Amino acid sequence: MEGIKNLSSATKGYIVLISLVFLSWLIFKVLTPDNFGSYSNLLSYFQASLIATVGAIGFYFVMDMGLFDFSIGANIILSSIIGCQLAVNFDLGYFGLIFGAIATGALVGLCNGFFYVKLRIPSMIVTAGLALIYESVANYMAGGVEQTLPSTLRAFGSMPGNLILAFITFIIAYLVLNYTKFGTYTYAIGSDEFVAKNMGINVDKFKVLAFILSGAFFGAMAVLTISYGSSMVAVTGMSSMTRNFIPTMGCFFGLAFMKYGIPLQAIILGEFIVNIIFFGFISLGAPTAIQDVITGLALLVIITLTTKVAKGEIVK
Repeated sequence: MEGIKNLSSATKGYIVLISLVFLSWLIFKVLTPDNFGSYSNLLSYFQASLIATVGAIGFYFVMDMGLFDFSIGANIILSSIIGCQLAVNFDLGYFGLIFGAIATGALVGLCNGFFYVKLRIPSMIVTAGLALIYESVANYMAGGVEQTLPSTLRAFGSMPGNLILAFITFIIAYLVLNYTKFGTYTYAIGSDEFVAKNMGINVDKFKVLAFILSGAFFGAMAVLTISYGSSMVAVTGMSSMTRNFIPTMGCFFGLAFMKYGIPLQAIILGEFIVNIIFFGFISLGAPTAIQDVITGLALLVIITLTTKVAKGEIVK
């Protein structure tokens, strides 16, 4: 026990995360040993988790400031469609796909941040309203036609392409969070916005920048999404919000493990855990509704157990 107490905070965090990964795998491996949890299965689960991981890492900058974004799915769809059209219709190849998707994602983030700061209403309401607009723009851009990425442009849909892109985004986020003024201000604003303002920090400016950075990461996630699935269909009526769930859950892991000093690492392993649970229920043949209910409850339990609120602390 004394040895455990002497471990660094980060080490304790890694032990908890790895234990959760093993426990999630073990439960479903026992329940369905024949078609779940082999090495090749785990590799495919991890590759699938990389897609949401990229978006969740960027979303962390927004959520750590106490903000939220309901336009994640709409951003991914719009960014995927524009990236695909630049790559195929304008014959710009990978440059068009990557630049188009990331630039579109960043522009969506800029709109989110701008309207949030100017309208002075909750970010959830602003981004929910804007999501309808982004969906409409995506539908107009697609012309009601499914956008398909040619097989020659799907390098980011499998290894090593997806791993390289995910690694680059992780390094960028890590450097920004730990070695820049923006990263320092992110934590300062998230900790106490009033104190941050009194310190002379332009809170509105950095909130807008957080939305832009987050949007750019969702653009990168869009590249992985359309590369992995090969096509994208525009939707309307807030149907894009179904894509919000998984990146958000990974971000919750990051917030929960921020006290251990490993938020980004927690997002990576957290998304892996989410995918293990998801594919575990698929291997069991459980109905989708049951999967959603049990997955939600399981993640709620995980976050509750890993987030200990000190006495007298305010829960936001």
